[in-house]
Amino acid sequence: MNNTDAHLGHSSRPVNGLFRGRAAFSGLPTRRELLARSMGGWGSVVASMMLRGSGSPLGATGSSPIHDLLPRAPHFSPKAKSVIFLFMPGGPSQVDLLDPKPILNRFDGQEPPIKVISRKDVAKARMMGSPFKFSKHGQSGIEVSELLPGLSSVVDELAVIRSGVTDRIDHDTAQYHYMSGRNITGFPAIGAWVTYGLGTENQNLPGYIALHDGDALIGPRAWTGGWLPPTYAGTLMEVEGVPIPDLKRPASMTLAGERGIIDMVNGLNRLHRNSHPELLELDTRIANYEMAARMQIEAMQKVDLTTETEETRRLYGLDKAETKVFGMRCMVARRLVESGVRFVQITSGGWDHHAKLAENLTKSVGKIDIPVAGLIKDLKRRGLLDSTLVVWGGEFGRLPTAERADGRDHNPRGFTVWMAGGGIKGGTIYGATDEIGYAAAENPVSHSDMHATILHLLGVDVRKLTYDYDGRLETLIGVNPARVIKEIIA
Repeated sequence: MNNTDAHLGHSSRPVNGLFRGRAAFSGLPTRRELLARSMGGWGSVVASMMLRGSGSPLGATGSSPIHDLLPRAPHFSPKAKSVIFLFMPGGPSQVDLLDPKPILNRFDGQEPPIKVISRKDVAKARMMGSPFKFSKHGQSGIEVSELLPGLSSVVDELAVIRSGVTDRIDHDTAQYHYMSGRNITGFPAIGAWVTYGLGTENQNLPGYIALHDGDALIGPRAWTGGWLPPTYAGTLMEVEGVPIPDLKRPASMTLAGERGIIDMVNGLNRLHRNSHPELLELDTRIANYEMAARMQIEAMQKVDLTTETEETRRLYGLDKAETKVFGMRCMVARRLVESGVRFVQITSGGWDHHAKLAENLTKSVGKIDIPVAGLIKDLKRRGLLDSTLVVWGGEFGRLPTAERADGRDHNPRGFTVWMAGGGIKGGTIYGATDEIGYAAAENPVSHSDMHATILHLLGVDVRKLTYDYDGRLETLIGVNPARVIKEIIA
């Protein structure tokens, strides 16, 4: 079985160690002998592995591949090569941003014409008009809220999906489902599945990188690898200073000294893995030591934004305090996919607007609107938008009725997400909610439909990307029904 078969078909167990057939140590070595052997035998093994071609899977001595990040061929020709996943946890209000419902303003304060169920099942729900005006933009004429002047300028690149649905009404379970396809913790996030299936083009950086500005309720579990080999879990990266804790080599240590320590530690790890092939964490530990050494240069370069022009910095909103934080993450995301990283996830928390919606939604949107538009414009002018899929959305939306007089409660029955680039048919509206924006009325799109579509654009069949976990062939969508939204694909 080759490396592609293992990742895009039935996954297999890790290989037995690389030291099969090598003579065992006779007695305990002295510290000097141990260092000598690490610099010689183990070091040569490490060096040969680092210089191997991508066509040679690690651990070719067995029928099962070792789990690495080497790029692998997809099931079929892809539209996109990488993904930038913009996660807005909390539930952006669709009726105030991208799904206008004039009836809410005409009958503001009146009972809705249909029964609206909130988490508290309010007996006399009252419709709440949007405090924001909508107008048409671009050649497509898609209506966009006045809160989104940046996004309005690139609306012809978007496929706006107005019929999102989920059966989860609480944040944590809905976020699990949105990120991992399941409504409980412990399952791999979509980014982990993507890197597991396809690897990554840049071996000096992780294949799945998380950048966040305000956590999701589920925290680091939004980029977890679950029970997939830990190699595929997301790596949290900062965009200022040292991007990853303890990445920078101490000034007192030379490059040769660091290399000797890494070789020694990884040699011991390989010996241990030879006796415990079931411990997938050992493969990840070995790979991470070596990647960390390579990342010391490249990761620092990716967060060094001083090389960007002033015009580009303004494009992302780095010249304004309210947009600088998210803008830096969007710019780093562009630099990462430009260098071959497969999946970049940016989280911007704070969308749970149960009260003071006009004030709080304005703040949430104000942080991300200009940077997101700048990201799409910059990707396009660099020739990267065609190969980069950009996805935006939260776990659900908000109700068209009022909560606490000036807020909105959770709405899993009808909400908006959008996609751009990477094979998407821009200037498209797909699906629709009912007259008040409460529930999907046309072409409902589940989280699993979105997942299937994202993988399809990457050239992967969501049902064929499997992993053998605890005797079951698991997939991203599990037993959930899912369809590729072909209507939004160019």
